[in-house]
Amino acid sequence: MKKIFLYILAGSLCFSACKKDDDTSPYVEPEDIATQNTYDDQAIKKFMDENYLDAQGNIKAFSSTDTADDTEKKLSELSPITLPSGTIYIMRSGAQPSSAEGKTIESTDIIKIMGRAYSYLAVNSDGNTSFQSKAAFLNTIDGTGVPVIDPMFYYTKKSILDAATTPDAAKKASYYQIPGFREALQKFKAFDNLSNEAPYNLQGVIIVPSRAAFARNPHYPYLSLSYRNKSFVFNFQIYGREARPSGDVQLPEQQ
Repeated sequence: MKKIFLYILAGSLCFSACKKDDDTSPYVEPEDIATQNTYDDQAIKKFMDENYLDAQGNIKAFSSTDTADDTEKKLSELSPITLPSGTIYIMRSGAQPSSAEGKTIESTDIIKIMGRAYSYLAVNSDGNTSFQSKAAFLNTIDGTGVPVIDPMFYYTKKSILDAATTPDAAKKASYYQIPGFREALQKFKAFDNLSNEAPYNLQGVIIVPSRAAFARNPHYPYLSLSYRNKSFVFNFQIYGREARPSGDVQLPEQQ
């Protein structure tokens, strides 16, 4: 009889646990986009308080058990600058090119970027807002180890826009480009064409809220994913830049 009772109790606990999992509410898109914007800002603040930069400039989460990172500064303590779009950038001290070496990044440039980028969804649960649904967007450090040259999310060349047929939105640069990233990246200087083999020393961080990314607009499905309401965190170094050939610069009507 005692064994039967234990089996029933175990079954009840299992059912309760399963039921609790089933009751977990999925993300529900706020009707008012201003609410999502607020969630983004709150999640970004939390992210900057919970992460720091290591010796090579990689974003790392503070450990709750290891005291080795107790003296590290939060991202929020590294003089972050907020742009009008809500995009935030952090220039890492000691990791920028010298004044003689640094090259101005123009809006139409071909860039050579090393680093990682992730998309996140800012979710409010029981009054607590945080980034969830982390998904890789760019990773040259853990992947090929080779910088990416001329990514479409910075600038989409004219030939791609000319070849686009459907949807109509694909004929516009805004379908591919992340405006907040473009805006912030031009605050940095590029290195003078470092070799692909050069060890990385990441220059900083750019955090783009969804309103400065694709918001709820049609967009290119990078990696076959949707970036509706998604914010982005870029952790990067610009190995080089070069002027784009005039024949591949977007026409005004393509912007």
